[in-house]
Amino acid sequence: MNFLRGVMGGQSAGPQHTEAETIQKLCDRVASSTLLDDRRNAVRALKSLSKKYRLEVGIQAMEHLIHVLQTDRSDSEIIAYALDTLYNIISNDEEEEVEENSTRPSEDLGSQFTEIFIKQPENVTLLLSLLEEFDFHVRWPGVRLLTSLLKQLGPPVQQIVLVSPMGVSRLMDLLADSREIIRNDGVLLLQALTRSNGAIQKIVAFENAFERLLDIITEEGNSDGGIVVEDCLILLQNLLKNNNSNQNFFKEGSYIQRMKPWFEVGDENSGWSAQKVTNLHLMLQLVRVLVSPTNPPGATSSCQKAMFQCGLLQQLCTILMATGIPADILTETINTVSEVIRGCQVNQDYFASVNAPSNPPRPAIVVLLMSMVNERQPFVLRCAVLYCFQCFLYKNQKGQGEIVATLLPSTIDATGNSVSAGQLLCGGLFSTDSLSNWCAAVALAHALQGNATQKEQLLRVQLATSIGNPPVSLLQQCTNILSQGSKIQTRVGLLMLLCTWLSNCPIAVTHFLHNSANVPFLTGQIAENLGEEEQLVQGLCALLLGISIYFNDNSLENYMKEKLKQLIEKRIGKENFIEKLGFISKHELYSRASQKPQPNFPSPEYMIFDHEFTKLVKELEGVITKAIYKSSEEDKKEEEVKKTLEQHDNIVTHYKNMIREQDLQLEELKQQVSTLRCQNEQLQTAVTQQASQIQQHKDQYNLLKVQLGKDNHHQGSHSDGAQVNGIQPEEISRLREEIEELKSHQGLLQSQLAEKDSLIENLKSSQVSALNEQASAAASPRDSDQVVELKQELSTLKSQLNSQSLEITRLQAENHELLQRAEALAKSVPVQGESENVIAAKTTDVEGRLSALLQETKELKNEIKALSEEKTAIKKQLDSSNSTIAILQTEKDKLDVEVTDSKKEQDDLLVLLADQDQKILSLKSKLKDLGHPVEEEDESGDQEDEDDEMDDGDKDQDI
Repeated sequence: MNFLRGVMGGQSAGPQHTEAETIQKLCDRVASSTLLDDRRNAVRALKSLSKKYRLEVGIQAMEHLIHVLQTDRSDSEIIAYALDTLYNIISNDEEEEVEENSTRPSEDLGSQFTEIFIKQPENVTLLLSLLEEFDFHVRWPGVRLLTSLLKQLGPPVQQIVLVSPMGVSRLMDLLADSREIIRNDGVLLLQALTRSNGAIQKIVAFENAFERLLDIITEEGNSDGGIVVEDCLILLQNLLKNNNSNQNFFKEGSYIQRMKPWFEVGDENSGWSAQKVTNLHLMLQLVRVLVSPTNPPGATSSCQKAMFQCGLLQQLCTILMATGIPADILTETINTVSEVIRGCQVNQDYFASVNAPSNPPRPAIVVLLMSMVNERQPFVLRCAVLYCFQCFLYKNQKGQGEIVATLLPSTIDATGNSVSAGQLLCGGLFSTDSLSNWCAAVALAHALQGNATQKEQLLRVQLATSIGNPPVSLLQQCTNILSQGSKIQTRVGLLMLLCTWLSNCPIAVTHFLHNSANVPFLTGQIAENLGEEEQLVQGLCALLLGISIYFNDNSLENYMKEKLKQLIEKRIGKENFIEKLGFISKHELYSRASQKPQPNFPSPEYMIFDHEFTKLVKELEGVITKAIYKSSEEDKKEEEVKKTLEQHDNIVTHYKNMIREQDLQLEELKQQVSTLRCQNEQLQTAVTQQASQIQQHKDQYNLLKVQLGKDNHHQGSHSDGAQVNGIQPEEISRLREEIEELKSHQGLLQSQLAEKDSLIENLKSSQVSALNEQASAAASPRDSDQVVELKQELSTLKSQLNSQSLEITRLQAENHELLQRAEALAKSVPVQGESENVIAAKTTDVEGRLSALLQETKELKNEIKALSEEKTAIKKQLDSSNSTIAILQTEKDKLDVEVTDSKKEQDDLLVLLADQDQKILSLKSKLKDLGHPVEEEDESGDQEDEDDEMDDGDKDQDI
């Protein structure tokens, strides 16, 4: 409030004292009245005074008006008056009208009152909640007030709305309001809300804003609509510009397809109102936002493809070639088409196929180039055509080749009926208009950008200068014009063309140096001390001479690298040369051209640098500086390194190709192995099926054998030996022989099956080894041999399976025949005169025998089981006994060792005792010799002991 007092104190020419008192009384009535009607009337009176006495009402009444919004929400009329009053206080619209004829300085009251209002964020939140009211008299003033707040202090109000719960969603509901004035003002509100705030832009986009805005544009008539369409387009630009997330969402939501109807303008000349021009201009800008070169390359590429697929590019090209299009719309359309095709091969190819509706039809590129080199065309249109040509050639080697081909002698139309792109460029390059010279030189430089093949092809171009004189090359003609001292813009354009042409092309450098006048001209230009206007030309000449040194292959003896560097040192000086070279990047227009690819200049004199050329300067400035200071030995080393790198690259490329081929071979082998594996599995399945069939035949054979055995036994017990149930013995022997043959066939089948199993196992092992070898080494020559062997084994296996299937078929036939014979034998029994009772008795007998055999078999199985259990128990006992024996044996071995040790100790003691006795005897003998008396007790005692032992022995013998 101190600020407000200062403002009040500074007002020398304010309202009369009575009016200030009136405002004070009204504020007191709003604050103290208990009746709603009194407060409503007071607020209405404040509203009427707020336009004329904005400062006083704002200072005294703002707090009371906010209180009314908080407490009287149930009465929409007083809320509407309060919102209108606040809008009049905060908005600067009325103040601008009033103060047009006023001499006192305008004070930004709007932003100051806005700052007071948003100092309490709850006020903005309260305003957002009021926007939920459907009442027109509440919603519409609320929208206007919030829009005014955003205009005055956008960022802080945006932040309050962003953190407010459901704040943005409430504002999005305004677009769905059926009342157009609220919907339209809601669009203006969202414009102010989304300006320069990426977070709010994303929220608005994901609240289905694109769908609603496109619906509004369609309802309003697309480009024929009014200012509402313009507001919607501005809001769409706010949401999409520099917002990659929203751009991707727009593309993924298939909204690009909905832009196509915007550009269905037709050829009528009378339908271009000012509003339509504005709308279409904004629509074209919106397309450019999606394909801007500053966007991520992936996002731009996907949008370009979508525009081609939905027909949007085709529609833009239709406008491009239509008649009656306003100049500014045509210029913007050219710029839009330029960015839609830039770097996209599919779109560039389509653009190359577009023809103008003329007789005869001419390519759109030719028609545009005619406008570019025509000095009577507007400057902005010529810049747009140049940009379109640059975008057509950007990363488009196919297009570059087509443009250069129109200059070659073999493709020039001898009749002269049609004009080609190359002829137009040459005409512009050598015309008297310096702007045409510059545009043609830059356009031709873009046809050579990054394409060494076309640089070499352009050396073949020959020009006829005048009648009677021999033709000269395009390169020579460029240097001739350069040396004639033309305008700076022309010389700059030609020097940029030559620098682009000679860079990374040693053949072009050789052609340039072959003209003996070129090097002296360049050194003369660089060495002179000229004015500031000529410094740029000097810098470009230094760059061209530096390129002639750096990309020189030393094929000309007089102009080798070392000689050119010596020439620079003698005539110019290395430091002076580098200083002149630096004039390019220090020029004031250099940084401006390096920012954006589009050549956007305010006037022709500013058209000096090209965007792609600034990249070339940045790339070559450093390497040329190093090349100037390098010695000849360093140059030789560098050339050797280059050759080594080239050889290394060639080797790497060779090995890459080898690896690629081996990968292909490996893939083929893997496919063959997988095929063989499938065949193997199929064959294994067939073998399994045949084995089951063989087992079935075995079972049938065993059953038939049992039946024949029973019949033979019955016949042996009831026949007289000459005839068995009507069957002769010869027949029985023949059947037995057939049974033996069947047994032999069965053995043969089993052996064949075993061979087949072994073949399958060999096949599996060979496949596994083949796979391991393929994983360990890349496609060795043995793989093909193994595949051949596998195929041979498979063919062998197939033939064996065929023979096996034939054998099984024959066995089935024999089995069937044998069954028929058995049935015939069974039928022959009643024919011999036996009764049915006898047959039943036989059957019962056989069944009894069978049950007895089964019982016996069961008993034998039980016995075998018991014996196996007994065997297991005995085995366990034997194991325990063996373990005990092993333990005892271990203990015995220990005792034996101990006894052996004790015997050795006893023997050692006996030896010691014997030595002692011998020593004692020798000592006694010595004492006797010396005359000393020796007692014989020990000896007598010993003798007595010996005698006693002898006596004891005799007694024992007597006993």
